Amino acid sequence: MLKELWNDAEGGFHPASAPDFLPPAALREVQLRRLRAVVRRAYDHVELFRARMDERGLTPEDIRTLDDIARLPFTVKTDLRDTYPFGLFASPMSDVVRLHASSGTTGKPIVVAYTREDVEVWSEVMARTFACCGMHRGDLLQNAFGYGLFTGGLGAHYGAEALGATVIPISGGNTDRQITLLRDFGVSALCCTPSYFTHMVERAGELGVDLRALPLRIGVFGAEPWTDAMRAHIESAAGIKAYDIYGLSEITGPGVASECAAQDGLHFFEDHFYPEIIDPDTGEVLPEGAEGELVLTTLSKKAMPMIRYRTRDITSFITEPCACGRTIRRMRRIGRRSDDMFIIRGVNVFPSQVEAALLAVEGTLPHYQIILTRNHGLDQMTVEVEVTPEVFSDRIGALEDIRRRLAQAIEQILGIRVDLRLVEPRTIERSQGKAKRVIDRRQDS
Repeated sequence: MLKELWNDAEGGFHPASAPDFLPPAALREVQLRRLRAVVRRAYDHVELFRARMDERGLTPEDIRTLDDIARLPFTVKTDLRDTYPFGLFASPMSDVVRLHASSGTTGKPIVVAYTREDVEVWSEVMARTFACCGMHRGDLLQNAFGYGLFTGGLGAHYGAEALGATVIPISGGNTDRQITLLRDFGVSALCCTPSYFTHMVERAGELGVDLRALPLRIGVFGAEPWTDAMRAHIESAAGIKAYDIYGLSEITGPGVASECAAQDGLHFFEDHFYPEIIDPDTGEVLPEGAEGELVLTTLSKKAMPMIRYRTRDITSFITEPCACGRTIRRMRRIGRRSDDMFIIRGVNVFPSQVEAALLAVEGTLPHYQIILTRNHGLDQMTVEVEVTPEVFSDRIGALEDIRRRLAQAIEQILGIRVDLRLVEPRTIERSQGKAKRVIDRRQDS
């Protein structure tokens, strides 16, 4: 499958055959054929899905058009925990060649499975992801996503090798060594979480290494929401192009969607993952362009098909054609989740809103934490943000001025005043994976 997609002489796609460029009618034909097959597979082999279909009086034969997907039941994260560990598998263990799992910090871990064919599809969509980001055969990729049970490391690894790139499987952490290899190996592309890369940029400066002087030209970032302001900071500080990618373990891992050179939304690899946008409250499918919750259906997954999985990520489809020529649909970058919202004094707050306000003020660093407490029954919100060494070592008046401007920026976006604390550089703990932005201590108050 993979070999048919590549032009060995040019190290890129055959435009006529690559799924990214299929005519819409041909793509819909592929989607419908695969949708009907995956519904049949799930119905025949997954007890939970079959029971929910039966409750609705549906059979796989009732799925005749792509619009019929809206008749199918949703799958949610608790379904994976309730059937832990293998209750949603549609393949016998003798056909399963890989298991991954979440950390399980909020309960039982999420376990996901792959057949050999699933791993090949995963490699394909990750190869297409890296191609979207401008990588090609001969690039040297430093893979700083975590290996092990986390899907990021091995997903990126296999995809980059399928593309023809050289992979440095360094995994996360050991930041000084990361920077040494970036410099000594002449690395041209790197992938990790955006918060970890901001830490790498900071540490490189302390070591006297100017990342802008290195061959590094591409950063592929995912596994956590990040803002356009964060992208601007990364690109300016490191002299690279920073691309957003999207995926989740329940679907396959990284490789569900990716930005292209236009950096104007993320393309779904929708020949393998069918996207919908629904109203998060009613579950109704929304029209093209409306903002809502992203729902995904795996069209080719064998070991553990997911039918209408509710991601809790909030986004919308971009209806205008992309400058890159790809015909697969795009979504706007995900900056928030329906389940990472918290309420302070009746106001809905998302961490991404706070980040956007902080990075709009010169003199701050992209390291912050939101601390939630409760005092005499009232919820309180404190934002701790690091400022640059120059600002922190300046006169008291300068610190007060930047604190005032930050407080105004947050109030303008949120509509409420919060307690703002400026802290010295490197005060806030650095993450080598996903950043922990919110510390909720309300139950302790």
